[in-house]
Amino acid sequence: MTRVAVVGVGYSGFNTNTPDLSWKELMYEAAVRAYEDAGINPRRDVDSFVTCAEDFWEGFAIFDEFVPDQLGAVLKPTLTVTADFLYGIATAFMHIKSGLAEIAVVEAHSKASDILTFGNVMKFAFDPVWLRPIGKAHPYYFAALEKSYYSSLRGYCDDVYAEVVEKNKRNGRLNPDAPYSGNVTAEDVLSSEASFYPLRKLEIAERADGAVVFVLASDEVARQLTDTPVWVDGIGWWSETSNYDTMSFTAEYARKAAEMAYDMAGIEYPAKQVDIAEVDDRFAFKEVQHIEALKLAKPGEVDRLLSEGYFSRDGALPVNVSGGNLSVGNLLEATGGQKALEIVLQLRGEAGKRQVDAEMGVAQAWRYVPTASGAVAVFSR
Repeated sequence: MTRVAVVGVGYSGFNTNTPDLSWKELMYEAAVRAYEDAGINPRRDVDSFVTCAEDFWEGFAIFDEFVPDQLGAVLKPTLTVTADFLYGIATAFMHIKSGLAEIAVVEAHSKASDILTFGNVMKFAFDPVWLRPIGKAHPYYFAALEKSYYSSLRGYCDDVYAEVVEKNKRNGRLNPDAPYSGNVTAEDVLSSEASFYPLRKLEIAERADGAVVFVLASDEVARQLTDTPVWVDGIGWWSETSNYDTMSFTAEYARKAAEMAYDMAGIEYPAKQVDIAEVDDRFAFKEVQHIEALKLAKPGEVDRLLSEGYFSRDGALPVNVSGGNLSVGNLLEATGGQKALEIVLQLRGEAGKRQVDAEMGVAQAWRYVPTASGAVAVFSR
C-alpha cells in the first residue's frame, strides 16, 4: 500500500494582526517556504492543490477562485474544503492513496484581524429559528454552557482549566510565533473575572493571523525528495450533529475521529504509544475534553495528571508544547495546520528550544462554536 509523507512545510505568522500583509501575501509566503523546504516547483511537480476556507470567514463566496495565483496552481487541479486544515490533509491523503496524485499541496490561513463582527459571523452557523435569535447573547455564552455541563459531568473545578492556561502560556514563551504567551499563573486565572460566566477571558484564545502550507507525497516520491519524511499514518474526521442543543458536550467528534485515525495507524493504546499531542485549546476546557476524547487519559483523571506535570513539556506525554491556541491564537481554519506543523517540526527535530523526544505525534482540531465536528491526524518519523 502506498504511504503518504509530509515532505515540505511552510508558514507565515503567527501574529495578532497583519495590517501590512493581505491574506494572499500570507498564503504566498507560506507556500514559497513549503516549496523550498520540499525542493519542488509547484507548476511542474504538484498534481493537486487543496485549500481550506469558509466563505463566511473570508467575506466572499467561491473562495477557491482566489487561490491559484499565490499557490502556483494556475491551470492545475484546485479545490476548496470548507473545513479545518486537517480535513485538507485527509483530502490530499486520499488523492495520493488512490493514485490520483503523487504530490499534493494543502493550504489554510486566517486573516481574523479583518473580521470586524466576529460574533455575528459565528451566529450564521447557529440554527436560524431557535438559537440564532436568542437576544443579543454572544456565541461564547454557548461555550460557557458547555464548560459548565462538562465540568459538572466530570467533577472538575476551575483549577484544572487554570492549570491548562498556565502550562500553555508558559510553553508559548519558547515559541517565537506565539504572540499571546506569557508568565501567567493558575492563580492569575482564578482571580480574574469571568467574561462569559463561567468562562474567564484568560481561558479564551484570542484571534490571530497566519497561513500554513504542507507538501505531501507518495512514499516513492518522498524518498527521492527528503531523507526525513514524516509519515501520515492515520487520519480521521467526524461530525457528531448539526444542532448545538443535541450535542453530547463530551467531544464525541474528537473521539470518533481519533478512533478512525488510530485504527488506520494501528494504534491500540494511544496513551502509551503517542509521544506528543497538539490538541485544540481555543477554550481551556476544550484541551481537557480533547485529551480525554483522544484517549490520552481516562475520563476524570486529567486534573490529577495535570497537577503532576504529566502533560508538561518535560512530562510523560507533552500536550501543546507549542503553547497551543492560548499562546499562538485562534487561527480559524488554519488551527489544525498549526497543530500539525508543530508535530512535524518536533518529529523532524526542528522545534528549537521547545524540542522534545518523539517518534509519533497526534494533531487534533475542532471546527469551533457551534459545531461538533473535528479531525485527527497521526504522524510518525
